[in-house]
Amino acid sequence: MTTNREPETTMTAPFAPVLTRAAGAETTSDPSSVMTLLADSDHTGGRLTSYRSTFAEGAVGAPAHLHTKASESFFVIDGALQVLVGEEITVLDAGDFLVVPPHTPHAFAAAPGRTADVLFVFTPGAGRFDYLRLLGRVMRGEADPQEIKDSAQRFDNHYVDSPVWREALATRG
Repeated sequence: MTTNREPETTMTAPFAPVLTRAAGAETTSDPSSVMTLLADSDHTGGRLTSYRSTFAEGAVGAPAHLHTKASESFFVIDGALQVLVGEEITVLDAGDFLVVPPHTPHAFAAAPGRTADVLFVFTPGAGRFDYLRLLGRVMRGEADPQEIKDSAQRFDNHYVDSPVWREALATRG
């Protein structure tokens, strides 16, 4: 017997509207990018995490990795972003949007010779702000890279080997 009922959804705690003004947004940086922290999961009832990254020309964003719990979305505001999804590399241009589902290896960098301005959204929220702050400290030489490895479970950020991505980075010039 079939019934006409709404599909079940898992809702997390309610939350108040979140407004992050550009002038007051926290930023963290490394030598080749600036990350503007917009909304983390503790403010959105666990529904999403969002931040904006501006990458210098040719800057490497993230090595090959995957998330087991969250989808990661990319919206290119300006410039061009080179992206690995699975075993395929493509370039996203301004206005392009990509959603990478959980368990899918991916990596990204500003396209060769280009800058990139990208909005990132994780759904459900992934508590990424502490990870981004840690990443900035490691990239600036203020923290031990082992801390990133040790935080894989906490931040649902699992690095994987990708010969395709290594080759792409090696040929960037």
